[in-house]
Amino acid sequence: MIIRIFEIVFPLFAVVSAGFVYGYFHKSDMDVANRINIDVFVPALIFSALSNQAFDLATYGKLALGGLVVVLGSGLLAWPLARLARAQTNTLVPPIMFCNSGNMGLPLQVLAFGELALPAALVLFLIENALHFTLGIRMLDHHARWWIVFRQPMILSATAALVVSFTGTQVPQPIALPIEMLGKIAVPLMLFSLGVRLAGADFSEWRIGLLGAVLSPLLGVALAMLLLPLLDLAPMQAGILLMFGALPPAVLNFMVAERYNQEPSKVASIVMLGNLMALAFVPLALAYVLPRYG
Repeated sequence: MIIRIFEIVFPLFAVVSAGFVYGYFHKSDMDVANRINIDVFVPALIFSALSNQAFDLATYGKLALGGLVVVLGSGLLAWPLARLARAQTNTLVPPIMFCNSGNMGLPLQVLAFGELALPAALVLFLIENALHFTLGIRMLDHHARWWIVFRQPMILSATAALVVSFTGTQVPQPIALPIEMLGKIAVPLMLFSLGVRLAGADFSEWRIGLLGAVLSPLLGVALAMLLLPLLDLAPMQAGILLMFGALPPAVLNFMVAERYNQEPSKVASIVMLGNLMALAFVPLALAYVLPRYG
């Protein structure tokens, strides 16, 4: 079991470490690469996986509901805890709600459960991102237009993929292959970019950073475990939901906080410490999940 956990975790952190080393010696602005990834490579990955004729949305209905409850429930539980900690709720709550389901979640789920886990991981990724681009931004800007999420390339590609899947349309190989090739760029670039971000991290606000870093996986896993008896998920989906709950805060939380001037230095500490502490939380979660659902 220890060897298997190592085989799952090492590739993730090896690519993150490569990004960290590069970012340490070469101060790099990853904004352009991240924007291209979000606008091109990730949508290509989503379309390639969800347009597959084997994908059946009904199979993932209960998993999607579980992901929704984990995200929203984490926020509801974090709200009074933020008050107790005398922290601004809009600083602490979003990073606890919105986890790193892309950079870390997608490769982690595939390495832990195999390629068959990719559609399920993408369903949770889409739910988390849709909530982040609507509710998450609305929390920081009450005048934000919630419908803007439907213009996001990820949502457009998911919609197109589901239409293709439901109608039984066969995407011609000359078109499907380049889309698949573009999609394969997404995950390694996510991990490398995370490493570059960590190299420039500011941990001056380490106290609130530590609080958010610990609460995010603890609340997520606790909610997922409470949901499992109610949802009656297939074993692999149950394991995927638990690993989803164990993920650290998403890097996007810092970008949004910076845009809306919501104590970005504190949010950065939560995000970066959370992703560093994933070195401990992720293997612990895998040690619990793999014997039962792997």
